[in-house]
Amino acid sequence: MIYRLQFRLLLAFALVIILAIGTVSIFVGRTMRNEVQLYQEQVDQIRAVRMQRFLVRHYTERGTWIGIQPFIEQSANLYGRRVVLTDKNGIVVGDSERELLRQHYISDTPGTPVVVRSTNEKLGTIYINVVENDPTSAVALTKFINRFLLLGAILAIVLAAIATILLSRRIANPIKELTIAARRLGEGDFSHRVKHSGKGEMGELAQTFNSMADSLEKAEMLRKNMVADVAHELRTPISHIRGQLEAIGDGLIKPDVRTFSSIYEESILLSRLIDDLQDLTLAEAGKLKMVRQAKDIPELIDQTVQNIRPIAESHGLSINIRLPDKLPPCDIDAQRIGQVLRILLDNAVAHTPDGGKIDIKAEQIENFIELSVSDTGEGIPESDLPYIFERFYRVDKSRARATGGQGLGLTIARRLVEAHGGNIKVQSDQGKGSRFAFTIPAVQ
Repeated sequence: MIYRLQFRLLLAFALVIILAIGTVSIFVGRTMRNEVQLYQEQVDQIRAVRMQRFLVRHYTERGTWIGIQPFIEQSANLYGRRVVLTDKNGIVVGDSERELLRQHYISDTPGTPVVVRSTNEKLGTIYINVVENDPTSAVALTKFINRFLLLGAILAIVLAAIATILLSRRIANPIKELTIAARRLGEGDFSHRVKHSGKGEMGELAQTFNSMADSLEKAEMLRKNMVADVAHELRTPISHIRGQLEAIGDGLIKPDVRTFSSIYEESILLSRLIDDLQDLTLAEAGKLKMVRQAKDIPELIDQTVQNIRPIAESHGLSINIRLPDKLPPCDIDAQRIGQVLRILLDNAVAHTPDGGKIDIKAEQIENFIELSVSDTGEGIPESDLPYIFERFYRVDKSRARATGGQGLGLTIARRLVEAHGGNIKVQSDQGKGSRFAFTIPAVQ
């Protein structure tokens, strides 16, 4: 994988470099050739004007072009150009290369012709031509620049290859670690983590992956615990029912009212557990059916307390309701929110010693109504508070089912409250009591 990434990065860098330098070379070459050619023409024009002055003086003094050849050769050596001088009839009277002397001159090479005049009389014409392989010509300079750009491109590609190797290793190593970790995660090893301390995108990706692995590990642990807890909770009543029926079949106990009553209680407990699991599953999947309508909160509290008050009074517990003078109705499923209140009240009764008290309070907070249930019971240890709403979680693992429940009530309460768009929280001081509070939306 690392080598594939290195090859792709190198290919991408090389392509970008070639395109960039190729584009620059085209524009620079064209511009430079035109500029150099224009500059040469201007320089040659200036040189021709200077030569013209000498040629006019020479011809004026002698009346002929005889003896001009040394000057033509000297000028050609000085300027690095081929210089040809013709008389007014076009016959070559001076050639820096001595090839065209006394011939009729026809220029087939680029150059700058300058007419030599004395007053209004034409004395001849100077041709300053570029010599073959002239290093200062526009074509030669353009070739030199293109060669320089090509060498620069090769050097840039070499440097890009080195940078690609270093960069690809820096990028690919964390990716390789993530790939290995993801593969092990897919195989069920939720304990593997990615070791990466970078602060950029790769570091953020590694942290996100580790966070996901933590969540999956926790979910897997909760799943295993849930399966174990469900099996345990189902096994107990089923074992009891089976034992009772086997004893009746073996004639060890009589099938009287007391025996059938015990079996019936276990079946009710089993049915309640199944109903709780079904409600929890539907709530977590967001498929719990609710019939929401405006409901008067004091009425809902009064109905719920009437059902729980006899049990509370049998334990010497007092229930106090504190409500403001006016509360707006709430947009809720009354049956589900009543279920939340019953769960909280059942817990308060189960964990408050005889002679204690339970307070129910409601107040409006912006667009929500907050309902709270406070007790003077044993409280919850601080270490257990973060997990109190997880399913099958019990603060006291040794509690019997009669007092500890199945550990699903608070989880169901949280899901039902969240399904209404509210939230639930708990505050507790061990030995002093607990306060559960949840919010539900008020009718706007």
